[in-house]
Order: sequence, then C-alpha cells, then structure tokens
Amino acid sequence: MAAMKLLVLGAGGIGGYFGGRLAEAGADVTFLVRPRRRAQLTRDGLRIESALGNLAMPVKTVDAAELRPDYAAVLLACKAYDLDSAMDSIAPAMKESCVVVPTLNGLAHLDRLDARFGAARVMGGACAISVALGDNGVIRHNGTRQRIVFGERDGSTSARARAIAEDFAKTSLDWELSNDIQLEMWEKIMFLAALAAATCLFRANIGEIVGTPGGRDAIERLLRVNQETVTREGHPPRAATVAWAHKTLTDPSGLSASMLHDIEIGAPIEGDHIVGWLYERSRKHGLEDKILELAYVHLKAYEARRAAGRLPRT
Repeated sequence: MAAMKLLVLGAGGIGGYFGGRLAEAGADVTFLVRPRRRAQLTRDGLRIESALGNLAMPVKTVDAAELRPDYAAVLLACKAYDLDSAMDSIAPAMKESCVVVPTLNGLAHLDRLDARFGAARVMGGACAISVALGDNGVIRHNGTRQRIVFGERDGSTSARARAIAEDFAKTSLDWELSNDIQLEMWEKIMFLAALAAATCLFRANIGEIVGTPGGRDAIERLLRVNQETVTREGHPPRAATVAWAHKTLTDPSGLSASMLHDIEIGAPIEGDHIVGWLYERSRKHGLEDKILELAYVHLKAYEARRAAGRLPRT
C-alpha cells in the first residue's frame, strides 16, 4: 500500500510531538492548525526539546478554510471538551476512505466519533507521554516515555493499519499496532482514573499522598475498584499491567495527573470523560467506592466554581 497522507489535528503537545517524529522520519504529514500557530510554525518550524533528541524542522500546515479530502488518516489529538469542535475541523478531510486515529484519554469519545463519521472509519488509539507546548512554540518532552498504540477495534489487521504502522516503524517512537486496542484503552483508563482521582482529590502528587497515613491504602482502593470495573465490563486487565499500575501509583515519586495541573491553573478538565465515566460503570456493577465518588464530586464542584467565576486568581 502506498504511503499515507496523514493529517494531524493541531501542533500542540501530543499532536506536535508524534506528528513531528513522523515528519522527521519522512512521513507525509500535514498539521491542521489555527492562524497563530501556523504563523509560528512558518516562522520557526516545528520545535521539540527532548532528552531523546531535539527537533527543529519546517513542516506542512493547513488551516480550516483550505482543508480538502486529500488524506488517508487523521491523527486526532485533542482534549475531550474540544471534541465537538475538533470533529467539525476535520470533517472536510473525511472522504469515504479516511480513517480517524484518536489518542484522547478514555473511551467515551468513541461513541461520538462513531455517530459523526461511522464506526468503520474510527480506529482505536492511546498514548503515554508527558509533553507541553510553551508560549514560545516549543514542545517540551518531559522524561523518556513516548508510547503510542493503535489498531482496528475489531482486532483485525487491515491494510490501512499496516500502512500507518509502516510510517511509525521508521521513527524512534515506542509504538505498537495492537490486535486488542480496546484492552489497551481499558487498561489505560483503569490507571489514569486512579491517578487523576487521587492526585486531584488530595491536591498532591503520588509521593506526597503515599507519604501520609492512609494515603497508600486510598490509592490501592482506587486501583482495585477500577480493575474490577474494567473486568466486569469484559476487558480484564493483564497481570503485568496491573502490577505496573500498582508500582507506579504507590511509588514515592512526583507523578501527578495533568488534570491536577489544569485545576491549579483554573483550566477546563476532563472530569466526566475519565473519572466520571468510570465511576458510572462502577456504580452499574454495584462497585461504588467512596474515594472514587468523592473524587468525582470534587471535580464537579471545581467545574461549578469555574463556571461561576469563583476560582481564586493566580
């Protein structure tokens, strides 16, 4: 199959990093960006600072008014609260054979993408990376994790999935074409909902939480209920994944969810998409856990205060 023309929504942290590494390796990548970011990229190129290698290179860009149905795949990297506008933005590119590869957290976005574009044109995907776009336009990669996994949701290995994999194979990224992408996504929300619930509820990083009386037990309770929830939903997590999640969530490190950072700066959050979505399913199975419930109440209270303009000024 011929090399794919790949459209990346945005050139922020996640889209800019993974799209940049693909472009660096010679893939045919175009970034769909707003005017300000486009001017920045035209002037300075796409810039990444990383312990795994810096990058500064010119890249192809397009704005919404110019977008045409010329692409075989769209890498969709946005926040859940921006999904509606993101779908509107990529719609002109969605010719009949174009496929969306979302890297959003959780799984709630799949139903909305299916309704807009059709389930046959929506793959599964997940990523694990710590990146941020600075005001100067530089994408800063923190640490060394740069994992992305994708695949067909029915477990097949399609020609389009193999074509995407061929482009990723030329990069230095930690990538995988999975034959069980839904399990990968369920395992991620098991971990991420525990991380977000704990660090946001207690307004502290993992090391600070486990260093308190009862902190380790609280996190372990969150992980247990999440593990049981995803198991009852038909996607029992692998033992190695559970062991990794437990070690990561009880290690006295500075790890915290990006959602905590968003709360600290008064930004929108993905509370419903991550913690709330899994909490609803835990209740459906009679697995209510008071800490998960309190974490979700805390996130909704934050959203109410933010909407009313009652957050403290920073």
